[in-house]
Amino acid sequence: MTALVSPDPSRWREWAAMVEDFGGVEEMHGSGHWFIEGDPEPTEAGCAAFVATLRATADGDGTRVASTYYWIAEGDGAPGEELVGFLNTRHELNDFLLDQGGHIGYSVRPSRRREGHAGRALAGALEDARRLGLDRVLVTCDDDNEASARTIERNGGVLEDVRGIKRRYWISVG
Repeated sequence: MTALVSPDPSRWREWAAMVEDFGGVEEMHGSGHWFIEGDPEPTEAGCAAFVATLRATADGDGTRVASTYYWIAEGDGAPGEELVGFLNTRHELNDFLLDQGGHIGYSVRPSRRREGHAGRALAGALEDARRLGLDRVLVTCDDDNEASARTIERNGGVLEDVRGIKRRYWISVG
């Protein structure tokens, strides 16, 4: 089982372990860290600041669109269950997101890949997109990321094209 949970600074130890498993922030797609000044420190204070920034910018801030951020958790997402990844549902697309980023970005920590978490998390994000009133969503992955391409395709993704290094898939959710 996999659950999408709201980022919560009280889970900072689980979050810090996940950040460490990623080897830092560079592969934390869907986490929202790219728009935060400096890399979040894997400490209680760092997690609290990170979550506060996500919450403060969730409605959009002029540099990014409104988004709902999640942590991907094992099980039903109760505190104490392992956090296995990040997911971001963007409520609309700007030019960059239409070309490269898509509505939904996600990443599963390296030690928990190939267990089905990405597919279940993406399915949950598609339900979220439906609740937001979206009829279809764009999901992208690197052209050489076969595992992510299969995950998107298993969730109904239809390849539109490849732009640069990004495969662009549309998924109907309405």
